[in-house]
Amino acid sequence: MPLFNMHQIRARLGRNQRLLGLDPGQKTIGLALSDVSLMLASPYGTLRRGKLSAVAAEIGAIARREDVGALVSGLPLSLDGGFGPAAQAARDWMATLSEQVGLPAAMWDERLSSSAVNRMLIQDADISRRRRAELVDKLAAAYMLQGALDASARPADGEDGA
Repeated sequence: MPLFNMHQIRARLGRNQRLLGLDPGQKTIGLALSDVSLMLASPYGTLRRGKLSAVAAEIGAIARREDVGALVSGLPLSLDGGFGPAAQAARDWMATLSEQVGLPAAMWDERLSSSAVNRMLIQDADISRRRRAELVDKLAAAYMLQGALDASARPADGEDGA
């Protein structure tokens, strides 16, 4: 299944379907879920990263339970916006996951999402290092998904706002 842009993903969703945001890390995958109005992303949980088929089965079960119509995964672009080996690996992983789960998917720039979440947890919340480690993946997924929701709520270039 090909990867889509966020405007295409929104257009493909059925009534009251949600988006599931994924922030794949080395050990865990942070999960976030949109509301049905596609305005708000909330942290959902984490999955242990393992064999892709097992991850796909777990994500598929979540998608059925939560009426998810599409997936949005973080795209680890270089700090200068370049598309390097990590971005290519993430894109390949997401394309395969999308195919196995049977849901369309999009990728969204996740640069500095984990850093922003860690900074917020350190500065604004009195949370221990251990507790931050438990929270950061799903909060980073929500941060990334919220950015995708906000950006795709506006008309795409070439569309009128009517």
